[in-house]
Amino acid sequence: MARSGALRVGVDIGGTFTDLAILDDVGIVAVGKTLTTSREPAAGVESVLRRTLAEQRLEPSEITSVVHGTTLITNALIERRGAKTALLTTDGFRDVLEMGREHRYELYDLGLELPRPLVPRHLRFGVRERILADGTVHTPLDVPTVKQLAAELAAAGIEAVAICFLHSHVDNQHELQTREIIEAAAPALRVAVSSEVNPEIREYERASTTVANVYVQHLAETYLADLRARLRRLGVPADPLIMLSSGGVAAVEVAARLPIRMLESGPAGGALGAIAFGRTGGRPDQLAFDMGGTTAKLCVVERDRPLISHSLEVDRVYRLRPGSGLPVRAPVIDMIEIGTGGGSIARVNALGLITTGPDSAGADPGPVSYRLGGEHCTVTDADAVLGYLDPERSLSGEVPLDVAAAAAAIKTQVADKLGIGVAEAAWGIHTTANESMANAARVHVIERGQDPGRLPLFVSGGNGPLHGPGVARALGSPVLVAPPAAGVLSALGMLSAPLSIDLVRSRHLPLEEVELDEAQELFGRLEREGAEVLTASGLAVPEITHERTVEMRFVGQGSEIEVPAPALGPEWRADLLANFQRQYARRFGTVAPGGVGTEVLTWRVSSRGPRPRARLRFDTAPPAGDALTGHRQAYFPATGYTRTACYDRYLLAPGTRLAGPALVQERESTLVVPPDAECTVTEDGSILVELGAGRLQ
Repeated sequence: MARSGALRVGVDIGGTFTDLAILDDVGIVAVGKTLTTSREPAAGVESVLRRTLAEQRLEPSEITSVVHGTTLITNALIERRGAKTALLTTDGFRDVLEMGREHRYELYDLGLELPRPLVPRHLRFGVRERILADGTVHTPLDVPTVKQLAAELAAAGIEAVAICFLHSHVDNQHELQTREIIEAAAPALRVAVSSEVNPEIREYERASTTVANVYVQHLAETYLADLRARLRRLGVPADPLIMLSSGGVAAVEVAARLPIRMLESGPAGGALGAIAFGRTGGRPDQLAFDMGGTTAKLCVVERDRPLISHSLEVDRVYRLRPGSGLPVRAPVIDMIEIGTGGGSIARVNALGLITTGPDSAGADPGPVSYRLGGEHCTVTDADAVLGYLDPERSLSGEVPLDVAAAAAAIKTQVADKLGIGVAEAAWGIHTTANESMANAARVHVIERGQDPGRLPLFVSGGNGPLHGPGVARALGSPVLVAPPAAGVLSALGMLSAPLSIDLVRSRHLPLEEVELDEAQELFGRLEREGAEVLTASGLAVPEITHERTVEMRFVGQGSEIEVPAPALGPEWRADLLANFQRQYARRFGTVAPGGVGTEVLTWRVSSRGPRPRARLRFDTAPPAGDALTGHRQAYFPATGYTRTACYDRYLLAPGTRLAGPALVQERESTLVVPPDAECTVTEDGSILVELGAGRLQ
């Protein structure tokens, strides 16, 4: 099949579905979606790619790049499927991993459950050594003890060792010496040192990050090797690039060395897709909302860039409660995870109220309507009963929906308990899910200094267009934007990501003591490291750009904020202080009074290659024909079941305007246009929904 240029493939493995998108130089060539094969994730990638290529009569040899995001690392940490790992710390500090910050994330819960460390206490060992905060060696490394520990750990069947000594971010000689000793005494052990994985201040977070990285490293290497082999067998000549949680991509070797940077790789693709469409549509500021089968995610986009955080938590004891998980220090797009997706289980709680999630039916067994063994009614089952989903088309394009089974489950598990009809119960599930997501999103947006009522809501994911109108109305958003192929937007967005690497080094200095030569030396070293990684991935040095930032705070504070670093020059300190004060005032509304000093803790460089040209639109004009495919009964609270027009999205030409109620269907998702709303198809294929002031959808 003749196409315009080489083919590029994006693949995103989610908790319920594996999504695929294929682009050429003109636009979207094909999309695909299949249920995730949780026990063998790479098999699902191979299956959906093979099927889509065959359906479109495309040759694997035409593929020049494959960009891949996955939940594998997150799931491995949650399910504790990593290597048997030991931890070596400075003598007296082996319990830092368990003591943490001694922060009670739920102050009044007397039965508070804390996150369980990846390394149990009997595998945490203190080593006599000590380097002070200024880099002075106070106590030399106890070499005989390290040699003895290496032999004993190997004999006990330990597979990996994390090393985290005090102040190793200042001077890492003892960590490197310990690694050399272990590798010589027990070559089979995999060793990670905190000064390379996360060279930042604060030993608890640094230890937790280093342990998590080495814990999943073998699993990541095995998976990536399997993925590479499967692509080779298909005839794909290119090695895959791996999506990072920061919004960039990296070569397989980099991702295998730092697998923790893949933790939120799938949601990062959705945010990048929102930014790509925002550029073409003139929306530099927006909310990117992605609702899949298991969870929903939302992030704030400012000036065509997502907000970035440098910490996240995994395996939370209470899924949505900050502080209840294992901390990981890694660059990640700052987004909130909401425990509501299409597979979220609906029930009536002890107060007689409908609740949804956070537990999910996932892909196996899935919602009741999938007829794969699911017994608990879900949000997707409610949407099917409400008539929003075509029983013959479904979300994945391959699983017909059993609406009668969904209605029976809702009747038994929700409607009968509340003494209401099945339709009212289904609507209750649907709107409860919307309100749950909107409430969490509102807090997240306001905490970042934005007003959700002035920002458009960009929706993606298999359930984003379906639930987006209700979430947008609850947030007060003026307009909703649904892109083409919204159900696989994460996979599409990955194809707009540049090669990148983020590097960090902590050096704690009062601002007035920072010398320009020292700042140049710190930034220069990080930039050289970044250029080395990216040139090894195939970029030329002139293609690489570097962005410098620092983390600062007022003297006496316990946390810091990230600040753009100005160009080095005579006024550098004054310019940096002004940047800090602006950022601080924007976030907190005030600045400390004069006379309070400032200090720099951490220095960061983000090294990136050029952004790929990616036209995220279908590369052919809609074929001539009537987009109206028929009508079906869909439920809206003001009118009950209403005869509602159904449209084939692939036949809607730019400039088309539709009045609600309407259902706009494509293979991977359905957009619900409420009765008092109107929508317009834009030049890039997106649909803008102008929401009325009626009842929540």
